[in-house]
This record gives sequence, structure tokens and C-alpha cells, in this order.
Amino acid sequence: MTFTDTPHAPQPVVGDRRRWFALAIVMTAAFMDLVDVTIVNIAIPSIQRDEGATFSQIQWITAGYALAFAAGLVTGGRLGDIHGRKRVFLIGIGGFTLASALCGLAVNPEMLVASRILQGAMAALMVPQVLSIVHATFPAHERGKVFGLFGAIVGLGAVSGPLLGALLTEWNLFGLEWRPIFLINLPVGIAGLILGSRFISESKAPRALKLDLVGVALVTLGLLMLLYPLTRGRELGWPVWGYVSMAGALVVFAALVAYERNKSARDGSPLIELSLFKVKSFAAGIAVQTVFGIGLGIFFLVWTLYMQFGLGWSPLRAGLTGVPFSVAVSVAAGMSVQLLVPRYGRKVLQTGALVMAAGVLIYIWEAGRYGQSIASWQMALPLVVMGVGMGLIVAPLTDAVLSEVPREHAGSASGLINTVQQMGNALGLGLVSVVFFGVVDERLARAGAGPAFADGFQHALGWVAAVMGVIFLLMFALPKRPAQHVEGAQDGPAAVEKEPELVS
Repeated sequence: MTFTDTPHAPQPVVGDRRRWFALAIVMTAAFMDLVDVTIVNIAIPSIQRDEGATFSQIQWITAGYALAFAAGLVTGGRLGDIHGRKRVFLIGIGGFTLASALCGLAVNPEMLVASRILQGAMAALMVPQVLSIVHATFPAHERGKVFGLFGAIVGLGAVSGPLLGALLTEWNLFGLEWRPIFLINLPVGIAGLILGSRFISESKAPRALKLDLVGVALVTLGLLMLLYPLTRGRELGWPVWGYVSMAGALVVFAALVAYERNKSARDGSPLIELSLFKVKSFAAGIAVQTVFGIGLGIFFLVWTLYMQFGLGWSPLRAGLTGVPFSVAVSVAAGMSVQLLVPRYGRKVLQTGALVMAAGVLIYIWEAGRYGQSIASWQMALPLVVMGVGMGLIVAPLTDAVLSEVPREHAGSASGLINTVQQMGNALGLGLVSVVFFGVVDERLARAGAGPAFADGFQHALGWVAAVMGVIFLLMFALPKRPAQHVEGAQDGPAAVEKEPELVS
């Protein structure tokens, strides 16, 4: 069926129960990506031992995925708008599954790095379609519940990766050691491909758009010039060319804005829809998303290093320690959008920032109080508090950013959201060299490494707490309530504007 391009067109697939099957499919794909980002870290020692990889190769096994992912997200979102979100999603999940097989079958470190880069590129096609399919498939009054589920998936995926990676590595299934962390994606991806082709309805922008190749080149170049030095900087000793490259990235981004503005005026088909930034909720939400990504990028890496190198814990113990955090994020995310945001609006997100900061401060106190003898159960309190705070942020934030975005730009907006989150994470990882390794003297003898890592952990968490304070202040720029939660609001022209073309 096709809906006409009018402000008062009926909502897409309302009453169609298939949309809930479609939601389960795209959420599973999002979970698969989230797990794959973190699952590799826990298996690094096994990969290094089995493949004889150098430190640089090990770094690129993780960084190659992140770079390809971040560089392709905006383009992936726009391709969905142009060629159909279902079609691009299926191509992405199919390619991601194939790349996972290549990772699991890699015969040397070089093949593994190349396969990880391909995997990141396919994730860049798949992931932006998740939010845009949700945005185009569900009416506004249901999206709050859906984004609550999305926040729960984010929380579950954040910690499930290390835990799953630890279990699969230690079980050594069929003598394959680390390879099952990639091969586990195969049945999930194949099922998603088959079910997605049946249950997901196609949607695209209502008017014919063309892919902006110059925009693709500029955004890819700018992101690589920014993220590559951040990824390799510490290993190479922060060379001058790295700073020059990062400064040059700002020039490239300025050129991108000027070109996209001209492109929009000329034929109305830019890669990045700059008019989105005129929507206050979107612009403010993007700023919050970026800074939030910085905080998470710092915390998760430092936390993993602290437990495994500072405290000498096994990967499995470290993974199990994070379970309370994961559960707290999932529960709080589900409650925040469905129960709290409709009543309290923006205050829920601000409360989340303060609660997460409180959890970080409790963690700092406990790490100093118990030192090397700290137990997993003693970490449960700060992790639960932090998890509740994160859950109060992740789901409502996505809801707030997309609530007033016209549906024909859902793919572009979704790509931007994911891109700035990845950029924030990359910036956070870059800052780890300053806020963590700046305190830890890597030349210490092994016997002295534990206390040094513990001190570095506390120092880095101080920065995370400061980031939460900045986020709290930035949130004042968000609307008091997302559009669909304003009392009496319906899907009128302000909320819908133009409907996407839906084909089923």
C-alpha cells in the first residue's frame, strides 16, 4: 500500500501487528552490533596468543571496525532514505553476517583486520535503518514505548558483549578458542535476513533523492582525519601530524557545511539535511549525545583495564561484575519513557545525569577505600546507581532528538545520531590517554601495576563525573517535553510534516 505525501495522511501500518515483529528484528540487529563492538575486547589476549598479532594489529582489530562504522553512518542513513530502509537494512545485515563469518575464519591477523573493517562498513548500512524504520513504522504515540525498549537493548548490549565474549572464549567451543565470538552472529544474521524480508515494511523519502557523492567524500575524509589520529595517537607518541590532521578535520567539516548548504539550495538532495539543526530538540540532543558518548568512551575502556589489569581479575569475573549495571540500565530505560517522561519531561534526563554522576562518585570512594581488595559485590552499588542514571538518559534522549524530525529525513537524522555518538566515543577513547594513561606509568614493574591502574581509574572517573555535570547543563536546551508527550498532541503537520512512501 502507498500513502500519499500529505500532512494528514494516515499513520503508517497502524493496527498492523507485523510492525512488532519488524521491531523485534531491527532491535536484534541493533543488539548484535552493540555486542560486537565490545565482545572483541575481552578476547584480545586469546586472539594475540592464537594469531601472533602485533600490538598495532590488535589495536586495528578494534579500531578498524569503529573507523569504518563512524565514517559510513551518515551515508548509510541517507542510502536508506533514497533506496528504501528495508532494502538497505537487509543488505547491511547480510553483509554484516558475511563479514562475521570471514572474521571467524580468518587465517592471519591481516585478514581479521580487513574483515573487521568490512564488518564496520556493513554495520554502517544496517544500524541507521533501525531508528529510521521505527520512526517511519510507528505512530508518534507509540514511539515512546518503542524507544524505551531501544534504551533497554542499549543497556543490555553495553555489558552483554564482555560477558558473552568471556564465556565463549573460556568455553573454547569445538577447540575454536576466540572464533565463536564472531561465528555466533551467523544464525542471528541469517534469521534476521529471512524474517526481515517478510515482516519489515519498505519506506523511503517521498521524493526522489540522489546520493551526494561529494558530501560522502567530505564527511568520510573529515571523520577519518579526526578519528585516525585519536585512535593511533598514543601508540605513535602523539606526533605533530596528528594534531595537524585533527585541526584540518575542522576545515573539512566547515567546507562540508558550506557545500551542503549550497547543495540543498541547488537541488534539495544533500547528504546531511542542515535544516534538521533548526529543530531545537534535534540540535540540543545531538550536543548532549556527543558529550555523553565521550563519557561512556572513557568509562568502559578504563573500567575494563582496571578490573583485568589493575585487579588481576579473569575476563569472566569482570564480565559477571557488570551484570548489575546492565540490569539497572535496562529496567530504568524501560520505565523512563513509558512512565516518567510523560509526566516529568526533561527533568527525567537531568535527573539521570545527576544520578549517574552520583554513582561515579560512589565508585571513586569505594575504589579508594578498598583498594586492591575490593570485591565484585562491593561494586554492585555504584554500578546499579550508574546504570539507573544511564537508563534515565539513553531512551528519552533518543526520543527527544527524533520527536520533531520530519519522517522524510528520518534516515539522515538517525545516521547523524549514531555518528555523533561514535565520534563522542572516539573522543573519549582519545582522552583516555590523557586522563588514565597520563597517571599510569606503563614502565612500572608488573608488581606495581595494580595500584597504578587503581589510581588511574579513580582519576579517570573524576573526569566522567565532570562530563555528567556538563551534560546536565546542556540538557536545559532540550524541550521541556518531547513533542509526542505534550498533552493533547496528535500527529498533525507539526509532528508529521510529510509521510514517507510505504510499500508493503
